[in-house]
Order: sequence, then structure tokens, then C-alpha cells
Amino acid sequence: MGEPTRQRDELAIEAVDLKKNFGGIAALAGASISVRKGTIHALVGENGAGKSTALGAIAGRLHVDSGSILVAGHDATRLSPRDLHAIGLTAIYQELTIVPGMSACANMFLGFAPARSGFLRRKTMRGRFLAQCSRAGVTILPEARAGNLSVADQQMLEIMRALESGADIILFDEPTTSLVQAERATLFRIMRELRQEGVTMVIVSHNLNEVLDISDEITVFRNGRTVGTASAQQWTRKTLLEAMLGDAAPDLTASHRASRPSTTPPMLRIEGLSVPGILHDVSLEARPGEVLGVAGLVGSGRTTLLRAMAGLESTAKGIMIIGATKQNWPTSPRRARNLGITLLPEDRKGQGLLMQRTTCENIAVSNLNACSRAGFIRRRVMKQMSADVGSLFALDTSRLDHPVRNLSGGNQQKTLLARCHLTRPRILLADEPTRGIDVGAKAAILASLRAFANAGATVIVVSSEFEELTALADRVVVLAAGRLVEELHAQESGVRPDRMLTAAFAF
Repeated sequence: MGEPTRQRDELAIEAVDLKKNFGGIAALAGASISVRKGTIHALVGENGAGKSTALGAIAGRLHVDSGSILVAGHDATRLSPRDLHAIGLTAIYQELTIVPGMSACANMFLGFAPARSGFLRRKTMRGRFLAQCSRAGVTILPEARAGNLSVADQQMLEIMRALESGADIILFDEPTTSLVQAERATLFRIMRELRQEGVTMVIVSHNLNEVLDISDEITVFRNGRTVGTASAQQWTRKTLLEAMLGDAAPDLTASHRASRPSTTPPMLRIEGLSVPGILHDVSLEARPGEVLGVAGLVGSGRTTLLRAMAGLESTAKGIMIIGATKQNWPTSPRRARNLGITLLPEDRKGQGLLMQRTTCENIAVSNLNACSRAGFIRRRVMKQMSADVGSLFALDTSRLDHPVRNLSGGNQQKTLLARCHLTRPRILLADEPTRGIDVGAKAAILASLRAFANAGATVIVVSSEFEELTALADRVVVLAAGRLVEELHAQESGVRPDRMLTAAFAF
């Protein structure tokens, strides 16, 4: 569907040919968006399609490498969020911007608190806060510490802040992810009221039913480009899915899959796993030599599932059976590791690597006993051990003495895989293993994960890129809203991006 022709004076936002690279990866590759004044305009696409990056560029959160952005007639291509706020634009991001130590009331007025002669007008703030709570249908005490609120209440607090700011343009990035149905209905009621008042809104969402219900127009992103804009009435779930997927298929065929399904008894069985507010009664099993993929959208609970198995979710409850032995649910990473479970985390820099240490030290840290004597580390032995295991993952071993922070994303991930190899995991959990990695290194990472499975490990992989799961996984389970909603088998119904995406949107 083509881009409608717009007169500039009709437009609240006009973004043209936006391009943005992150470390050689094109997040935006020529995206263009036109948003009419006083409308609700949705941006949809697969994970990584570029919609949130485009929203961040319009909000001034990041600057594009090329292209132009007009907001309310102003050249906003290089404006900051503060500059944009001054011309009437505010944004609500997927990552909450609540200040945990401040009160709920103070958070709502963050950046524009009413004052007189240098003193805050606290009575006025409290009254307006309670009025916004009433409008939003929530009960939050003004003096409540924001960090103690539920994620849903924190999300509503962000929305209340946007409403209180009096903005003419509001950008929403996945605003309903943390909200239950009643809260979503309230948000959409408020959005319709704002539209009647002439406020322009842009919403990024994975929920196609909500998008079709609330939007006036919808723009579809694919691979960093906009591939179609039309009124919501012209779209259906089917045509949106087709536009989002395009010809996404199977460039990546089954080159990393097992040649035949595993028939050995399960290595891991999980029954009734729940994490309050996130996962609900999830049950699954995985076999030695198998790669089990976990698909789902933002907020589906994919990462929490892996974190719970790795002992990083203290509130997790469920039954875990490893081999034929029922285990107490691991409540710490140490306990999980003792059970043979190793996690390759989503945030390799923040949660995986010791960024100030060398590549050699980052590999060896998982098995220092092997290169120590009488409590002292034998550096030569450590380096040789790291070189031997690093070479298994095509790691550039000439850089073992370099700080790991200086390596490419691909070599950093290979460093973590080498570290995992030294732990000899029975169960390897990989969360977004190819995020931020160039195409060549991606193939090597996928091959390495298959090698773990071929050596007898059970490998469970979360990926936002469904084509990768198509290439790698023997089976895929699909999560939606914290529940397991579908299971796909490579040799039976087929592990395909369209089947995963349809299941993820079906809940």
C-alpha cells in the first residue's frame, strides 16, 4: 500500500528517508513517515524492523545519520528531547523513566513542576496528581515511593506525566506491554479523548488487534524501511502480517538444524512455571542434542523464562526435572550452575562480560581451578586454555591479551561461548545470541549453538529474529502474554516465521 500524499500544513510529523546505523548494522535504511495532525498513527513491524528507532529519532532521543524530520513545522533533525518538549512533543518509552527514589507525585511533574518564587506549589501538584489518577482510573498515593509501585502503575505514571505536560504530540512506545486489559481499555479511552481535543499521537505496538482498533493510519516497517502506509480501514491482520514479513523466508533454511528429531528422553522438564505478573503456568520439555527455540513478542516473557531457569528470578515457582531427578527450583545462579545450567545473557556487556578485563580472563573465569595451583593462577596455563577453547569458536586468539571491550560484538559473543564451553553445560540457555552482530558472525554463532547440541547439550534459544529460529531450532515454543500458546516442530507442522508470528499475535 502506497504512502498517501499529504499537504505539509496537515502534518504534525514528517520524517523523510531516515537512515541510522549502529555498529555497522542498519537500524533504519530509508524510512519515511507522515503523521496527520489530530490523528493516532501506528507503527508496526517485526522485532528489529526499525519502528522504535524511528520513534526515538522523532523524539530526539537519538540523531539519524541522514534524512530529515519536521515536527510541528520545526526542523527537528538535531533537536534534543528538551527542545522538542518546548515545541509540544513528549514521548513515553518502553524503558520506563521513573526516578525510583522520588514520590509518585514528583515523578508526574518531573521536568515541569509548578513553582512560585522558587518554591514548589505542593498543594497544587497534589490536586492535579489526584485528578490525573481519576482520569487514568488508578489509585496511587501521591507520596508513594515510585520505585515501590508495580510496573503497571509505573507505566500509568508515565502516561499521566505525558497528559499533564499538555503536549500537542505524544509518542507511545509499546505502552500496553505492562497493562492488564482494563488498564489498556482506559488508556485507549484517554487516547480517543485526546484525539478529539486535537492531540496527535504515534504508537508503536506489536498487538495488531489493538492497532487496528485504535489507529487512524498504520505504517508498516520491514528491515529498517517503511513498506506501506494506509488508513486502518484498509488494513487487516492478514495484510499487516504479509507486509511485515514480505518475502522473509528462508534465506536461512534449515542449515543448522539436526538431520532428524531427537528420540532420547528429555534432559529438562518444566511444569507449571510461574513468575508473578510475567509468566503463567508454563510447561515444556527439551532433549539432549536438541535446540529448542523460544519465540514471542516484546513483553511475552521470553527473557524471564530463561532467567527463571538460570536462578535469576527469586519469585519463580514451578517443578524442574533434570534427567529423571526432580530438583528444587534454582533460586540463585550458583544453584543453577550446579545443576548444569548455563546462561548466555541478552546483555553481554552489562551482564556477561568483565569489560575491563582481558579476553583471556573473560574466558577462563568460569574454570579458574583448571589453571590454578595452591591458590595462584598460572597465567601461561590460563592463556593456553583460553586459546584452545577460543579456537573452537573461531575467536581471534591473537587478541587474548586485549581488553574484551575492544573486541567486535561477534568476538565478544564468541568469548562468552568459549566461557560457556568450559562449564560443560548440560543445558545452555542463549538469550538473543546474535543481537548487534554482523551477518558473517551470526552464521558462526548459530553454528556454535548447534555444536553444543551435537555434543549432547540441551540448547534453549530466545531470539527476536524468527528467521534465525527457522534456521536453527528443531522445535519452537511460542509465548504470548506470559503463556505458552503454540509448539512447532521442524519435521511436522514446520518452524516458519509466519507461523511463529501468527501464533505470537493470536493471543
